[in-house]
Amino acid sequence: MSSPTVHASPVTAADGTPAVAGGPAPHPAGLPVLRAMPGDGTAAGWAQDHRSAVHDLVAEHGAVLLRGLGVGSPDEVAAIATALGVARMTERERFAPRYTHADGVYSSSEWPADEPMCMHHELSYATEVPGLLLFGCLTAPAEGGRTAVADSQQVLKALPADLVAPFARDGWLLTRMYHDIGVSWTEAFGTEDRAEVDAYCARAGLEHEWLPDGRLRTRQHRSAVVDHPRTGLPVWFNQVAFLNERTLDPMIRDYLVDVYGPEGLPFNTAYGDGTPLTGETVETINAAYRDATVGEPWQDGDVLLVDNLRMAHSREPYQGARDIVVIFGNPVRLAGHIRP
Repeated sequence: MSSPTVHASPVTAADGTPAVAGGPAPHPAGLPVLRAMPGDGTAAGWAQDHRSAVHDLVAEHGAVLLRGLGVGSPDEVAAIATALGVARMTERERFAPRYTHADGVYSSSEWPADEPMCMHHELSYATEVPGLLLFGCLTAPAEGGRTAVADSQQVLKALPADLVAPFARDGWLLTRMYHDIGVSWTEAFGTEDRAEVDAYCARAGLEHEWLPDGRLRTRQHRSAVVDHPRTGLPVWFNQVAFLNERTLDPMIRDYLVDVYGPEGLPFNTAYGDGTPLTGETVETINAAYRDATVGEPWQDGDVLLVDNLRMAHSREPYQGARDIVVIFGNPVRLAGHIRP
């Protein structure tokens, strides 16, 4: 078995400074890029042979981009996940539509190409969250469209102590309304049976209320700062900023409030005691994410492996076709994550 080859690719940090891919520089110096060379073998075979090296890079940096595997279909992305020991999980409580290719193999979220998708941790509000995310690029966009990452350990350190304190003490609240705006409850929970939703909510510590005309309102209380299960280090693990009403375009938000009322928004967040977030708080959090952001433009056939508990991820606006396959993997239940 040959050792993996880490090349010095032109990876740049958020401030534009060059970094050696896979080198010893810590975040936010750059995203490590591991050059995969399957040779006469298969991409999955290469991934199997170099599984330990790949996971070592994820443990050190929080994410690694595998370049040269040449994945060209959802099945090939799934084969890489299996070779790397990534156990697939079913997504529940999604906040944006996506296509299901196979069990645990999805398209990226359907989101307007000209709008950014802000930094977030996948399913940070769920009872069972993916420990790893695997992205496979079938078609790279002509321009933009990076899946960038930000180290939530660095974000936590950068945030003002007086901003973090109430979140660390009281957690955060997420309220969602499932109706004719956004994702339907049948899509989010993967069933058309209300009894199954009732059972899921009871297991997940999720308050819910059925409203007239088939609408569903949910409310969940989660920790905003958790200890990483592998390292024990605290991480800023939540979607407080991303799922806040201020993420919506102001004109769209005003229209939705006018039509459905303040409680009719598809999602909103607050402090754990119910206090609304200010615009300044949301912008301070997003600014910390921006300062910690690193990434590499997609190339056809790339695979990106991300520690979902440590690293938030985003999607930049783009032009042209963009086809990314996503796998949620290695589900974990975090101690103290579910608040009463």
